[in-house]
Amino acid sequence: QVQLVESGGGLVQAGDSLRLSCVASGRTFSNPKMGWFRQVPGKEREFVAAIRWNSGQTWYADSVKDRFAISRDNAKTTVYLQMNNLKPEDAAVYSCALDPYSRGSSDSSRTYLYWGQGTQVTVSS
Repeated sequence: QVQLVESGGGLVQAGDSLRLSCVASGRTFSNPKMGWFRQVPGKEREFVAAIRWNSGQTWYADSVKDRFAISRDNAKTTVYLQMNNLKPEDAAVYSCALDPYSRGSSDSSRTYLYWGQGTQVTVSS
């Protein structure tokens, strides 16, 4: 099995920055894809960003493309989401997810087999 544990969420003001972390442990895969999604109550889960582990290729939602950056640390088996210039509409529970074989669409939640519990991000205006 795979365990994903997020951290780094919190309460910030609009314009501030946060860096989320997701530590992966357990079973390993040769070239997984890691993604970040977010969800607010009453709305569907929304794709934020993804990264293919080996190549470092990244994908972003249009709404965050110029403000967020996804990265990974191979040694720490950790994926990060650097969020800059946060806006109130970025407030959500952010979850990381793992696609073991990098086969599916990066922006589809159905692609990912393993999920973390999520970390809350709150942005005040």
